[in-house]
Amino acid sequence: MVEASGDGAPREEVALQGVRALLARGPFVEVDYQTVADEQALIRSRLRLMADGDGLDLVLSCGGIGIGLRDRVPEATLEVVEREVPGLAERIRLAAGDANPELALTRGVAGVRRGVLIVNLPAGAKLMEAALESVLELLPSAVAAARGSSGG
Repeated sequence: MVEASGDGAPREEVALQGVRALLARGPFVEVDYQTVADEQALIRSRLRLMADGDGLDLVLSCGGIGIGLRDRVPEATLEVVEREVPGLAERIRLAAGDANPELALTRGVAGVRRGVLIVNLPAGAKLMEAALESVLELLPSAVAAARGSSGG
């Protein structure tokens, strides 16, 4: 079942439109979008494939970072990354959490695998946009550092 937003569009599509609009501001170009079932092994596998492929600098996962039993994205991400970048996840929870207290209930993580930055975002258009907005200005330098272009 796909849950619809107030304007009739599927909620996933509304959230995706918001993320695309935010990313269009910066030096980012969307090259792929995939949906994965809520299975830790499938999520882990997809993250590996995306990070290990050619050409990606940034992978944003959306949803699956709450406190529910099926929310396994942080665990899958931690199994894949070589180095964590806790400051990004902390900033999401702190900065965006002022306006959206529900972000305090998220467990998202961020890390680097083979020079690719992976960041977990919450589900839902408003939470996802607030989370991405809180770190958007940091992403270009984080991606450069992940690629080895600068130190930190």
